[in-house]
Amino acid sequence: MREVKHHDYVTVMYEGYLINGELFESSKETGPLVFQVGSRMVLPRFEQEVLGMKLHETKTFEIKPEDGFGLKQTELIHIIKSYSIKTKSKIKPGIVLGLTIEKDGEPHKVPAMVTEVNGDDITVDFNHPLA
Repeated sequence: MREVKHHDYVTVMYEGYLINGELFESSKETGPLVFQVGSRMVLPRFEQEVLGMKLHETKTFEIKPEDGFGLKQTELIHIIKSYSIKTKSKIKPGIVLGLTIEKDGEPHKVPAMVTEVNGDDITVDFNHPLA
């Protein structure tokens, strides 16, 4: 039986778990993941693990933060004032806001997770949720 190699298109059924055992994503919910190996459509570490697999093979592996979405960076956690956010929704921990930041002189809309609300101060985290 043929093994997966670079440039092959593959269809993967998967479940992703956090280190504490919590399921964070499953292809049962999102549908199969289809990608071309080597196209950088998925994490490089994920591609490496798929290489050499055979049809209907099952594999379990861990993706460490440095091979995934990185380690949490404290400089990406900021406190902003509630009046600077234009939303009709109640701001509370756990919601994701689309905030506009400037990078290289250009405005970019990026997601930020609200981690704390203390009066007019809102703590937001720009790290990837899986960092």
